[in-house]
Amino acid sequence: MHGEVFVTEDGGEVDLDLGHYERFLDIDLSKDNNITTGQVYMAVIEAERKGKYLGKCVQIIPHVTDEVKRRIRSVAQRSHADVTLVECGGTTGDIEGLPFLEAIRQMRLEESPSNTLFVHVALVPILEVTGEFKTKPLQHSVQELRRIGIQPDVIVARCKYPLDEESKKKIALYSNVREEAVFTSYNIECIYELPIILDEQGMGDYICRRLMLDGAKADWSSWKEVVRRHKFHKHEVNVCMCGKYTRLKDSYISIIEALKHAGAALETKVNMTWLEATPLDQGEEIPREYQEILSSCDGIVVLPGFGARGAEGKMKVIKYARENKIPFLGICFGMQLAVVEFVRNVVGLKDANTTELDPSTSHPVVDLLPEQYHVKEVGGTMRLGAQATVLEPGTKVYELYGRPIIFERHRHRYEINPAYWSLLQSYGMVFSGYSVDNRRVEFIELKDHPFFVATQAHPEFKSRPNRPSPLFYGFVKACLEHRLKRSTASDSSAKSS
Repeated sequence: MHGEVFVTEDGGEVDLDLGHYERFLDIDLSKDNNITTGQVYMAVIEAERKGKYLGKCVQIIPHVTDEVKRRIRSVAQRSHADVTLVECGGTTGDIEGLPFLEAIRQMRLEESPSNTLFVHVALVPILEVTGEFKTKPLQHSVQELRRIGIQPDVIVARCKYPLDEESKKKIALYSNVREEAVFTSYNIECIYELPIILDEQGMGDYICRRLMLDGAKADWSSWKEVVRRHKFHKHEVNVCMCGKYTRLKDSYISIIEALKHAGAALETKVNMTWLEATPLDQGEEIPREYQEILSSCDGIVVLPGFGARGAEGKMKVIKYARENKIPFLGICFGMQLAVVEFVRNVVGLKDANTTELDPSTSHPVVDLLPEQYHVKEVGGTMRLGAQATVLEPGTKVYELYGRPIIFERHRHRYEINPAYWSLLQSYGMVFSGYSVDNRRVEFIELKDHPFFVATQAHPEFKSRPNRPSPLFYGFVKACLEHRLKRSTASDSSAKSS
């Protein structure tokens, strides 16, 4: 609803913000790092049913707030961190967030002001007609926080442009914070530049003084190189992003970032053209206007996304990439549909399908995982988290990863049906990665294609701005080669004419 479901190494289905934290910090977080209202209330109800409250009335305060605090402290203790950053999402005053805000209010009393710091991030819109910064919404937001007992120590104004001095002084005065504690998070081209921008405003030094972390100083040299690579490019490629949630591009935010990471490593800007698959469901062929989009791209990514809507359209795009030798990358459902398309149009079994879309298909080339047949609850019951994969020597995937066993994160219920493995391989499909028990296929590729690779995994979740996913790196490199080949062919044609 608000973007992708990010998957942690230990199989947690969490908010996409944790993906940003992993990319910025280059650490693997746990499902315990994502605390939800549902988790908290379930734990409180279960404790009450077990008699742990000894018949007392169960209330928001102290029982719910105590559970919130317990979970925060538990993560802090297990991580052995010097500082624990806790983000309370939502908008100040929303009823959903009040128990969490009350919990952190109590934590200041219990941990002391010198060991706690409240940072309030709030929007400062700009009146387009006059260009004036409107600080009133932020002021009201702070007033609401103070009404429930929280006085911010630091204000971060989320704004289109850097705040002017007059607005900064006004925010400080009406928020009851020092002017040196007001910072601006303004719009920038490269999101990875933001920590440096905030630090240049003095935010890092101020926080360290406030928490008495004497002598702490950041070394930005390696991070500045990351930013440089993401901002400045020698080349560029055009990639078609084919999916069914293209109106909300945050549905694919980790894939977007993984492509940028790969592009940065190759000094290449990755331009993305978004193609909604749903309109392509109807008809036998791809309309000419869509063919023009596809033919102008240097590579095609078929994105994940459950369900029937857009599935036939995605398969038409996969067929186009396969037949026209355009670099192709399929992720999760994208791999499953690549298999269905191959069986229909190469093997010749026209009624082949996945049982997710057609349970009664006569050729179920993609079927439910055996362990999923008796699953009744849908939350957290898929094949989730990091899974070991054994790569086949001599394949493109093995070449990209450079080692025999890898771990990538998963989120799926379906797999390539083992009953069709031999048939697929006899027609030229290469299985380049298997699960360690050899029960399921994790990667496929085609030999007679410059780059046609698909995976059941989600390698985008482990891509980092300074260490791109090998699979995405290989794909963007193939896109570059495809662009160069087209450019050379175009130049040769122009000379001959």
